[in-house]
Amino acid sequence: MANVVVVGTQWGDEGKGKIVDLLTQHADYVVRFQGGNNAGHTLVVEGKKYVFHLIPSGILYEDKQCLIGNGVVLDPGVLLKEMAELAEHGLPVTPDRFTISENAHLIMPYHCALDAGSESQKKDGAKIGTTGRGIGPCYGDKVLRTGIKCGDLLDADLFKAKLEENLAEKNSIIVNKFGGKALDFDTIYGEYMEFAEQLAPYMGNVSVKLHEGRKAGKHILFEGAQGTQLDIDHGTYPFVTSSNVVAGNACTGSGFGPAHIDAVIGILKAYTTRVGEGPFPSELFDDVGTGMQKRGGEVGATTGRTRRCGWLDGVVANDAVRLNGITGLAITKLDVLSGVDTLKIATAYETGGTTYHAMPGNIKKAQAVKPVYEEIPGWQEDISAVRSVDDLPQKTRDYIKRIEELTETPAQIISVGPDRAETMLLHNPFEK
Repeated sequence: MANVVVVGTQWGDEGKGKIVDLLTQHADYVVRFQGGNNAGHTLVVEGKKYVFHLIPSGILYEDKQCLIGNGVVLDPGVLLKEMAELAEHGLPVTPDRFTISENAHLIMPYHCALDAGSESQKKDGAKIGTTGRGIGPCYGDKVLRTGIKCGDLLDADLFKAKLEENLAEKNSIIVNKFGGKALDFDTIYGEYMEFAEQLAPYMGNVSVKLHEGRKAGKHILFEGAQGTQLDIDHGTYPFVTSSNVVAGNACTGSGFGPAHIDAVIGILKAYTTRVGEGPFPSELFDDVGTGMQKRGGEVGATTGRTRRCGWLDGVVANDAVRLNGITGLAITKLDVLSGVDTLKIATAYETGGTTYHAMPGNIKKAQAVKPVYEEIPGWQEDISAVRSVDDLPQKTRDYIKRIEELTETPAQIISVGPDRAETMLLHNPFEK
């Protein structure tokens, strides 16, 4: 028995879905512990593309238990649409293998309206780059203790009372502050009662299920969304998501004891990308960056926005190793760097005569820093067909080795393409 957490080490989009899919082969339970449908995991299996926003990507395996933890904020309409699409592909999602925590909070239509309204009123440069899915306002209500939980759907009177109170307040803001149109109570109530009927069989106590699974010797895989620099506490605030994405939240967001975590795998893209606004010290504005974007297909699975691209940021990587307690790296998209003559890795930042070896907490300093680079020879060979590390070009192996040295963390998984088969598992974290 072993329990493994998978986290992103950068600003998200590192390829977590693919790595979770790979490790799911060795797991019994797969748990999503934070975020909402503002994140997307893209998988390619035997040439077929799947995009998941809420359901753990382990759902592609019919013998796995998939769970959504209490740390997730859930849009029931989006979830039901995902379930319907999977059923169309011959993968029905049934209650015997999919559980939703009754303590997960519901995203309501007014959350999306508030999200869009708030972002629209921010000046350029102050915009967060929110996806407009209502994630932030939903987490805000959770902290304010006015949120509506999934389990509340099963008590029509409780849900009605909470909705009435919340909608009166939210409509006032939507109309008077943002100049929007008031949302209709009866429409929302009717829609969510239909959701309740469809989702009731799936709701349960995820913490208890995980506890029982652990005692029974099951392997448990915890799946996060976004990346470490988007963490609400430890990221480039305020240009962050609205939840804790670091490994510690795998426990808080699912009700699982931290003493039982055995390994933390950090997904590290071989270069760096970011969607939306915020600091990005190693960002490129030249043909090299454009080439990364094109070869890497760097378009957001959720937003459809083109990702900003840059050199690998060792400062960001080391922040992630420290904050998550990462025990092994999964290096993805190495194939995208083929053909680049000289590669660079940021090993520190400088601004105002000061050198930084961690991302500054002051956002103005984080936006002002300039990376200190070291250069490494690149390789020309196409490595997408390589299936053994020993068969990689020497310069590719040197690049991997340098990443291991800088982060003081071993590379345990190497990915050279989007397909499940284009991955080399050097060490299985489920094997203690």
